[in-house]
Amino acid sequence: MLFFIKIIILTAENQTTKVKIILKSVTSNQAVIFHENIGNRIPENHPVRLVNQVIDKINIDSIFSGYKRGGTNSFHPRIMLKILPYSYLNNIYSTRKIEKALNENIYFMWISGNNQPNFRTINLFKS
Repeated sequence: MLFFIKIIILTAENQTTKVKIILKSVTSNQAVIFHENIGNRIPENHPVRLVNQVIDKINIDSIFSGYKRGGTNSFHPRIMLKILPYSYLNNIYSTRKIEKALNENIYFMWISGNNQPNFRTINLFKS
């Protein structure tokens, strides 16, 4: 993946010598053409990958009977099942803190497939 970095050269005059300070530009507000796959940033032996593998192997057919038909789209139960055990593994039990982690933590983003259920949805699924 190619990254383009603008280099800004500032010149500071010292009494005896000229010193160049080279700074990389701030790119936090810059749009990117190619989005990086966040899975590439997660180590192969990280616990989030283990939770993902275990939940992918579980038969969840019985969970679908609790879903109401019609209405708006629902989050897939497998996503919700991945989020909760990983949260508990990280000692996060508050649904508001889980929601915050889904928006801020790369591991939570990865395991949820970048889905961001709010705290009410997470709490409803738990009950």
